[in-house]
Amino acid sequence: MKRIAILGSTGSIGTQALEIIRNNPDKYKAVALSCGKNTELLKKQIEEFAPEMVYCDSDSSLNKNADSIIDIATMDDADIVLNSLMGMRGLEPTLAAIEQGKDIAFANKETLVVGGEIVMDAVTRKGVQLLPVDSEHSAIFQSLQGNEGNAIRRILLTASGGPFRGYTREQLENVTLEQALNHPNWSMGSKITIDSASMMNKGLEIIEAKWLFDVPLDRIQVVVHPQSILHSAVEYEDGSVVGQMGNPDMKVPIAYAFSYPERIDLTHDGTVKSLDLFALKDGMTFFPADDKVFKTIALARQASETGGSCPVVLNGANEVLVDLFLHGKIRFIEIQDTLERILNEHVPKFNLDLEGVLEEDRKIRDYVRKLLEDKRG
Repeated sequence: MKRIAILGSTGSIGTQALEIIRNNPDKYKAVALSCGKNTELLKKQIEEFAPEMVYCDSDSSLNKNADSIIDIATMDDADIVLNSLMGMRGLEPTLAAIEQGKDIAFANKETLVVGGEIVMDAVTRKGVQLLPVDSEHSAIFQSLQGNEGNAIRRILLTASGGPFRGYTREQLENVTLEQALNHPNWSMGSKITIDSASMMNKGLEIIEAKWLFDVPLDRIQVVVHPQSILHSAVEYEDGSVVGQMGNPDMKVPIAYAFSYPERIDLTHDGTVKSLDLFALKDGMTFFPADDKVFKTIALARQASETGGSCPVVLNGANEVLVDLFLHGKIRFIEIQDTLERILNEHVPKFNLDLEGVLEEDRKIRDYVRKLLEDKRG
């Protein structure tokens, strides 16, 4: 039986992971849980799964054998740590878990965006597995199986296009929060849903793929695929394209990260719906990403190409801007416009250690808040 510690058990990924554990009690046990603010759901999870360790940011009375989230990430008896935290705060517990020799089921792309070199160096040094949970990166990972040593010509990183696929710059000027939160295919947390609407999610995933699969940026192509059936693919040097398909359901990549290199049956009990190709009335269509309208994709490439502190600045600024948009403080279009200004003005710093990354992140968040406050007078 595999013993699993979950960072962010009350979020979208965490709750779906617990569904897999619930439906496979002979294979998995949730031994540690952490959450931020959703204490009522955490209480229900504690009652059902009886974890040995619990940490809650907002209610210390729920804590059990843990004084911080690092305790959850480094729990001795956990075989694998699922990091489903949102944003930059996933970096430190990820590194702590790796240093403890834990395999990581990885749904926190921002950690690789801001600390890719540090994280991958630690993974290599400790000999642990970093198993992707993002649907696209899981698909790429699955498409690489059995092809070790074969040269990759391209990674085809798919994107749904979000709710504003085909929009012009002028149309983006007037979108509402309600529209931006209405993703056509996936059920996700609010931050990642806004990132999907702005296409920043895809920009961050380009950087994540670069580190995770050791592929140059110019070999990673974003392909807009509105049906979200092909989750991503790899083209090899002989022209063969190997991809992974399925209904859009995050439980598939979560379960694969838990069970790798084996697969478990998710369809017999209805956990996952089997793909019916004949039901795809609109077929499967593919389009190039419009990085002139959605500048976030080009900005992510720019940040990663420059390197150093640039990805840290891009990610930290984006997290603040998305939060401001969610609270009605800025317009949707201001997310990418402000990111472009900040990245173009930033003077990068290089050879950052963990503390350097954290310091750059703190500084950019303070700067963005002050910038928007000054703009509004």
